[in-house]
Amino acid sequence: MATIIILQIIYFKVDFSKETVLDVNSSEITALQKEIDSLKQIALNPQQTEPRKFNPNFITEYSGYTLGMSPQEIDRLHQFRENDQWINSIADFKRVTQVSDSLLDAISPRFQFPDWITNPRPRATNWNSNTEKSFAQKIDLNKATAEQLQKINGVGEVLSNRIINFRNRLKGFQIDEQLHDVYGLEYGVVKRILAEFTVKEKPEVVKININTASASDMATLPFISFNLAKEIVDYRLLREGIKDIEELKNIQGFPEQKIHRFALYLTTED
Repeated sequence: MATIIILQIIYFKVDFSKETVLDVNSSEITALQKEIDSLKQIALNPQQTEPRKFNPNFITEYSGYTLGMSPQEIDRLHQFRENDQWINSIADFKRVTQVSDSLLDAISPRFQFPDWITNPRPRATNWNSNTEKSFAQKIDLNKATAEQLQKINGVGEVLSNRIINFRNRLKGFQIDEQLHDVYGLEYGVVKRILAEFTVKEKPEVVKININTASASDMATLPFISFNLAKEIVDYRLLREGIKDIEELKNIQGFPEQKIHRFALYLTTED
């Protein structure tokens, strides 16, 4: 390639129609020689462009393919994201996509997560890891204010508001574990929150009949995407009904680890 470029430069720079012999000491020849030497150096020592970093939460089918991911691995990521969940670490990416260790080692150095995930702002708290509070001593998670939540190390204004907004969409938490479904809350932060807060007064829930509800009805729940709701409806039609919520595990891409949370809002009976 470098040889071709050099020949092209000579072709366009040198006027072969003239019979006059060029002066080898002329400034034109000197400049041309420097340009040729520079191209030779580039050819011998090509500079590697630093790969662009990216947020793995937004990998498309095309970008996943160029990274070396299989269609199944890309699908697992997209199904995970459709449930309003987020990849917050390299370990999360490995767990969700199930990519090989060799591929993970190759692409994970390019991962770039938001600063509030990688460098959470520490906050003072009177929480003592050596002192476990009783149920009575803890604050009701369904009544906690943003200011109270921000006293926990790792919880700032953004996360406290996100917890409350998610709680409002649920019309109140049913169990403590639902806190894990809030985007951006790492396991350690959830553990610190639950050392100070717990669900006490549970809201009344009218469960949705999974055998009669439409996809739109099920998609009103914040943890069920419309695509997943359609998969549930298709599964129901093929099998002429669902007898047990556990059957949802048979749907490809269904988040099995959350089956007990689905059971809080869905039922197979009237």
